[in-house]
Amino acid sequence: QVQVVESGGGLVQAGDSLRLSCAASGRTLGIYDMGWYRQAPGKEREFVARITWSGGSTYYADSEKGRFTIQRDNAKNTVYLQMNSLKPEDTAIYYCNVGTILGAYWGQGTQVTVSS
Repeated sequence: QVQVVESGGGLVQAGDSLRLSCAASGRTLGIYDMGWYRQAPGKEREFVARITWSGGSTYYADSEKGRFTIQRDNAKNTVYLQMNSLKPEDTAIYYCNVGTILGAYWGQGTQVTVSS
């Protein structure tokens, strides 16, 4: 099993920045990538960004390219999402997903609210 804990959400104003963190623990040797998804009220969960664990290749949703940056710290089994120039439409619960050879694991989510 892998435990996934997100942190760093909060209430900010449009144009501000936030840095989310996601820490994985437990059976972490089999991690091959980690990523972020978000779910806004009344909408389906959508992909935000992903990073591979060995090579560090990154993937972003088109709407986040240039504003969001995903980074990893392999030693800490942690992935970060730096979010800049936040917009009200970025308001959502942000979930971390950890892909492992045993399956995918989700965290409980962290709320990000961007006021206009």
